[in-house]
Amino acid sequence: MSTRPQKHSLTLKGHRTSVSLEPEFWDAFRAIAAKEGRPINDLAAEIDVERGDVGLASAIRVFVLQHFTER
Repeated sequence: MSTRPQKHSLTLKGHRTSVSLEPEFWDAFRAIAAKEGRPINDLAAEIDVERGDVGLASAIRVFVLQHFTER
């Protein structure tokens, strides 16, 4: 099954940026943020700081994957 990425805006360091992720990744990312009691922008900002030269969308996908495989 292939789903098209959806673009959503996030605010990082006071600036708006758009990130394209598949709906399943958006759902999982929001679920992680909710479980941790954190706004999605805060979680994205943390990932942004730690991602190095990797694209933000890729870094979020890896974060989500690691979250669910490390359980």
